[in-house]
Amino acid sequence: MTVRAIVFDAYGTLFDVYSIGALAERLFPGRGEALAVLLRDKQIEYTRLRTMSSRYKPFWDVTRDALVFSCRKLGLDLTREAEDALMAQYAALPPFPENLNVLQELRAMGLQLAILSNGNTAMLESVVVAAGLAPMFDHLLSVDAVRKFKTAPEAYQLGPDRFGFGVEQMIFVSSNCWDVCGATWFGYRTFWVNRADAPMEELDVVPHARGRTLTDLLTYVQQQAVIG
Repeated sequence: MTVRAIVFDAYGTLFDVYSIGALAERLFPGRGEALAVLLRDKQIEYTRLRTMSSRYKPFWDVTRDALVFSCRKLGLDLTREAEDALMAQYAALPPFPENLNVLQELRAMGLQLAILSNGNTAMLESVVVAAGLAPMFDHLLSVDAVRKFKTAPEAYQLGPDRFGFGVEQMIFVSSNCWDVCGATWFGYRTFWVNRADAPMEELDVVPHARGRTLTDLLTYVQQQAVIG
């Protein structure tokens, strides 16, 4: 089956969520890395709890909640000014350095590209524009449309619904192993960008391919049957 589209996760895959640690370090010397890690863990935990309990809340608000909790957990005095600064940083996370070249190469192959993210639409538009990547994508797909976070099947269904063809003709790309597992269960062909050299999750499922950066994804796609 040929590849017609590539669907990317956003946070951690295209944009460096842990880069917020640099600002956090300036605000809370010696605690920046710990805050960045805990914030990310709580952010994802809250999406799962809210989806399981049918208590949806936009990802921007979930992120703020995770930030407030994480600072409280670490004993950090989060002023309103610091909170706003950290949230503003999240709205403009830097892309990984290879992104633009890889995305341009994929588009030159005639592939359609989309982001499918837990992020609400305003968040996605903000971070994509800030990174200068807006022209690269045909669609920005937010789970806000279904009010369930990944790995809910309704979230992954946004891809075939928007493109109008089956998931077997798409590659879903994420740096989050749990996300790749969910997408594989759903039926996508999947590629795990294992930026952190993490172990495979024990979920009785594996991605179709893996690499360390989007450059490895490009190599994989070039080996597949692609239509322009």
